[in-house]
Amino acid sequence: MRIGLFATCLGDTLFPEAVKSTAVLLARLGHDVVFPPGQTCCGQMHVNTGYQREPVPLVRNFAEQFGDASIDAVVMPSGSCAGSVRHQHEIVAARYGDAALRAGVATVKAKTYELSELLVDVLDVTEVGAYFPHRVTYHPTCHSLRMLRVGDKPLRLLRAVEGIDLVELPEADACCGFGGTFAVKNADTSTAMLQDKMRNVTATKAQVCTAGDSSCLMHIGGGLSRIRSGTRTLHLAQILGSTRTAPYALTEAAR
Repeated sequence: MRIGLFATCLGDTLFPEAVKSTAVLLARLGHDVVFPPGQTCCGQMHVNTGYQREPVPLVRNFAEQFGDASIDAVVMPSGSCAGSVRHQHEIVAARYGDAALRAGVATVKAKTYELSELLVDVLDVTEVGAYFPHRVTYHPTCHSLRMLRVGDKPLRLLRAVEGIDLVELPEADACCGFGGTFAVKNADTSTAMLQDKMRNVTATKAQVCTAGDSSCLMHIGGGLSRIRSGTRTLHLAQILGSTRTAPYALTEAAR
């Protein structure tokens, strides 16, 4: 399968290893991964903040970059960006776009997936040859859980990882408090939600808290680092990309 990889803004600027791991993983499974060089932001931040007309050029560019018929599927290591492409782009195109944009958005929407969806639903794999001999807990992010409804797909992938000690996260479906600009505009509420999430993460005594969104991991990881919890965050793609021959070198988190 020829798969188009969308890096996302956070992946491009702050967490490139999650994007690289996605590419390495899919190539290891025998697929042709392509990276359209003209890709930019998907426009999620604009729509989430109430600006629906402004991201029209971004939505159009996304449809042009990934609408090529030679690309069988589009994947991104982000539930929130996948949710934006599958849900918000259609709204933006319907309200402010032309017929060409609406058609382009529909074409790309039909073949866009978050990483765990692509692996389990499209490629029909859960055992990907991963090796990660560490204690891990999984945080299901809001967009993946509530918008994409990925369900237990990430957990099924993690359970198949050789050597992993996977522990359940208490109150796992509770939001971590990030929510993009929500964390800035409602800092006190966001911080209180983060404290609840950190309490539950540290209760697992996990070495790693993983998720499918770098944004949530940035928020949780920042908090865990400040309290010197001994737990670090790592994207799901990086765990799945780790193998016996090329293991992820996990360093100890601050205590």
